[in-house]
Amino acid sequence: MQTPWEHRYAQRTQRMGSSAIRELLKLTELPDLISFAGGLPAPDVFPTEQIREACNRVLTNYGAQALQYGATEGYMPLRELIVRNSARYGINVTPENILITSGSQQALDLLGKILINPGDRILVESPTYLGALQAWSAYGAEYVTVPMDEYGMMTDALEAALRSGPKFIYVLPNFQNPTGVTLSLERRAKLIELADRYGVPIVEDDPYGQLRYEGEHLPPVVVLDSESRNEVGCYHGNVIYLSTFSKILSPGIRLAWVVAPPEVIRKLVQAKQGADLHTATFNQIVAYEVSHGGFLDQHIKLIRQVYGERRDVMLGAMDAYFPPGVEWTHPQGGLFLWGILPETMSSADVLRVAIEQKVAFVPGSPFYPTGGGHNTMRINFSFASPEKIREGIARLGKVLYEMIGEPLTL
Repeated sequence: MQTPWEHRYAQRTQRMGSSAIRELLKLTELPDLISFAGGLPAPDVFPTEQIREACNRVLTNYGAQALQYGATEGYMPLRELIVRNSARYGINVTPENILITSGSQQALDLLGKILINPGDRILVESPTYLGALQAWSAYGAEYVTVPMDEYGMMTDALEAALRSGPKFIYVLPNFQNPTGVTLSLERRAKLIELADRYGVPIVEDDPYGQLRYEGEHLPPVVVLDSESRNEVGCYHGNVIYLSTFSKILSPGIRLAWVVAPPEVIRKLVQAKQGADLHTATFNQIVAYEVSHGGFLDQHIKLIRQVYGERRDVMLGAMDAYFPPGVEWTHPQGGLFLWGILPETMSSADVLRVAIEQKVAFVPGSPFYPTGGGHNTMRINFSFASPEKIREGIARLGKVLYEMIGEPLTL
């Protein structure tokens, strides 16, 4: 039945939809279900005691400031901390280049607000992060896609896509969500070259860059862009860089940051003022209190150790329990790997049977903005314990053997 509200919604709401992942997370409430569906950090690595102590210090020493309104740009000591930490990865910026946001999702939404007109084309990897698609579709974005392989976005196909005149390029170079693959150094350089030649800016989303478990660190795209311009100090280049505290501290504090040229930061600040005035002051000061003094460096080492073990356990279990004909990526870091089923199979069909066996994952098709991916699946390894990972992959392997129609040989 139509309600009195139906004809009052803005036209943009017709392009809004519920997140397939957020809906799937409701399944985690089912008893005995092992979920590989969410991109959830492991709660057993949350620095609960350190955050508790920081909260007490903040209320004792900075209570009036922490409970008050703050600057839209963010808490200056936290911005300065981000500047120092970024420099260690080659990202040489000033506080003028930094905006603190209420999670990376707000950063994506604000970028949509200031950059996207209805009908604008956004160039994305295929598949790409579902949260970005959800944020930008509301502003009327259309998508131009470039396929991926084990080395990330296939830059040989990039130039043809750039000829369509996209507003910007969106890329997740490190341990991509959803596939877990990393953009090679050669392709990063090619991306910079082509983006510069065609005058198209890049949005680099890097929530997992510090969570590397093997291999050598690769310079962020923003660093390669800055080096190509011989910039020193304040960054004025062609890349907007996003990162977050969600994966290295806690997602519940909803803190992330944007690195961009000052003129872009000023426009984002105006958009943010209309959204929430500023990110929670208390959360920012607590995050600073926890992070400075070297604790964050040690904590990230713990996260790498825990998640690296879980990745290895999952890869070993898939080798043991998955049938021939199923393939998967070998991520060097991050939270996810990507399963590829035989072309004749649907991962949505597999999920329905898997849930009956009390195991869940995310079907891959929602990550393809122009369709496809019916036989793909995103599998998270950070949240479940090693024991749960082994059991969950064994359950999923049994489902796959039955659906592929091969005898179970374990």
